[in-house]
Amino acid sequence: MNKDLLALATKNVTDIVNLAIEKKPNEKALVVYDTRYGLTDILTAAYRTALPDARFVDFDAVSKEEVIAAFDAMRPGDLVVLIQSSNFLLDAFRIRLHLFNKKLKVIEHLHLHRNTEDIWDVYINALEYDINWYRGIGPKLKAKLERIKELRIQAGDAELVVTGGVLSPKLNIGDYAGMENIGGTFPIGEVFTECADFAQMNGSFMIYAYAGSDFSINMHIPFRVDVKEGLIVGWQDDAPESFGKIIENIKEFERPLIREIGFGLNRAITRERYMQDITAFERLVGLHFSLGEKHSVYKKEGITAHKSKFHIDVFPVVDRVLADGEVIFENGKYLV
Repeated sequence: MNKDLLALATKNVTDIVNLAIEKKPNEKALVVYDTRYGLTDILTAAYRTALPDARFVDFDAVSKEEVIAAFDAMRPGDLVVLIQSSNFLLDAFRIRLHLFNKKLKVIEHLHLHRNTEDIWDVYINALEYDINWYRGIGPKLKAKLERIKELRIQAGDAELVVTGGVLSPKLNIGDYAGMENIGGTFPIGEVFTECADFAQMNGSFMIYAYAGSDFSINMHIPFRVDVKEGLIVGWQDDAPESFGKIIENIKEFERPLIREIGFGLNRAITRERYMQDITAFERLVGLHFSLGEKHSVYKKEGITAHKSKFHIDVFPVVDRVLADGEVIFENGKYLV
C-alpha cells in the first residue's frame, strides 16, 4: 500500500469526519467496506485511523441481513461510512436514502473501481476538505446567482443565454447546518441551479465531455450544440454519433431539456487528470448541464418527477460566465 497516499487519505477523511460531518465523541461510527480494489483498501485503512472506535464490517464477508442489522443498531446522529468498489446493493432499498431516513450521518464513497491506479492521487486529493474555500466561494456564488436576471455562458463564438433568472441555488460544500440530511457522496464541491423559465434559455454551447451509458466520462473534440427555449434542437454535423443517439433516446420518452446548471468547485479535478465516474467528475471547477427532464431537487410544472427518466450530464467548454454583465468565471477561475 502506498504510504504517501495513505497518509494523505487519512488526513483528508479525518477532516471530512471532523470539519464537514462534525462528528461528536459520543456518536458511534460504522464503516461498511469491501476488499475488491486497492483504492478501497487505502480508504478503509484511512478510516481505521480517523475512526479508531468505529465498527468495521466487510460487506462481502457477511449476509445482507447482518449488514441491515448493523445499520439498525445505530442511533439517530451516528455516522455510517460506505466504501464501495462498485455500489453496495441491498434488495429492498437504496442504502444512502435508507440511512438518511434513519437520521444517520452518511459518508459515501462509491464506484471506486472506475479510478485506475494512475489517478488514485486525484481521487484522494479531491477528498481534501478546504473549509475556507468551500464555505467561502460556495455562499458567494449562490448569493450572486440568487438575484440575477441574465446569465451568459461563452466559449469562442458560442453563447448560451438565460434570461428571467435562475432558481435558488443549492450547495454541496460540506456545510450541513440547517439541512435535514448530514453527509452524502464524496468528493464534494458544487453549486447548482436551473433556469426559472426553460423558454428563456437560448443560444449554443460547446461540449467537450459527456457521460456514457455506463455513467463513465467520454472526452471529445469540442462540438457545438444549439438550444432553443431550453431544448436541444441541433448539433454540429461532425459531433460524435453517440451524442445523437443520446438525444434520440431521450426524445423517445421525454423532452431533451437542459435542467441542471452546475458550477463545480473541486480544484483537485481537471480536464487533464480526472476520475471516470460521473459523480466525481462533475465536481471539477467549471460548468456542467443535465439533459432530459429528470431532476428530483427542483419541481417544475408539467414534469412528473417519478415519471421522468433521463439526467445525462454534459460538460461545456467555458471561457467566461457573466451574471447581469459581470464576469463571475473566466480562465478557469471564479471571480466572486
